Amino acid sequence: MEIRNLGASGLRVSAVGIGCNNFGQRTDLETSRKVIHRALDLGITLFDTADIYAGMGGSETVLGNVLGDRRKNIVLATKFSKPMASDGTKQGASRRYIMSAVEASLKRLKTDYIDLYQQHDYDPLTPLEETLRALDDLVRQGKVRYIGNSNFPAWRIAEAEFTARAMNVGRFISCQDEYSLVVRDIEKDLLPAAQEYKLGLLPFFPLASGLLTGKYQRGAAAPADTRFAKAPALRDRYVTPRNEDIVEKLQAFAKARGHTMVELAFSWLAARPQVASVIAGATRVEQVEENVKAITWKLSTDELAEIDGITKR
Repeated sequence: MEIRNLGASGLRVSAVGIGCNNFGQRTDLETSRKVIHRALDLGITLFDTADIYAGMGGSETVLGNVLGDRRKNIVLATKFSKPMASDGTKQGASRRYIMSAVEASLKRLKTDYIDLYQQHDYDPLTPLEETLRALDDLVRQGKVRYIGNSNFPAWRIAEAEFTARAMNVGRFISCQDEYSLVVRDIEKDLLPAAQEYKLGLLPFFPLASGLLTGKYQRGAAAPADTRFAKAPALRDRYVTPRNEDIVEKLQAFAKARGHTMVELAFSWLAARPQVASVIAGATRVEQVEENVKAITWKLSTDELAEIDGITKR
């Protein structure tokens, strides 16, 4: 497994990470245990979760129950700021909430520190200075090692960078955003900002919720046991005429070179600027194995140019 630095920091992560949103939700404890242990055996070190995953705390609880002594061998990343209560009392990025949210996550994860603590969404109600000071205090206390952001617009990333410099506090080292062969919107502003400020990029939805796996056929109903069949909103979001055209051309591209669509999707992301680790969920051991294998295709300059011709608007 290739290991990369996360941005300009000294934190090193596996080039394939595992998204933990399925644990405690789509996969029960024993299935999750098998997936986690197989990921560890294959050299995956980055485990990315969030307090909100699996019914508010379920994913963190599973990780806390399963990792045990192997906790020290991984980079454990979690997130805060999305609603953890239906009445709006537990959310955001205020100092008061951050200090309680981190303690709750530490308890569920059964650990005394979090390697990467990420703000899941920007909080327009809280001054950025307050958020960064609180996060810096957690780093100084040893409860958090590094901090990152997710779903921030590019101008907020720049604002956070200059605010951290002015305050002389810890800066964000990473950003986690949607990025795939059919969703390349971040290339306009966010990716250049990440490059300028040396943030490591952790792309999520690398397979566009399954569209890029090659298992869906144009004009045919989604198989009953698939995500698109169970979540029509996701299907409507990704299954567009434009995306179907792209997928057909990418399938031909990959097949002509003896590779799968998953290998193309992962290897392309791994070759992109600032990408430190490709995060993908898994509900079966076989999916973890496929994801690890998928990143080994080293695309040539000509191949990357051809992919751009297929996928860029």
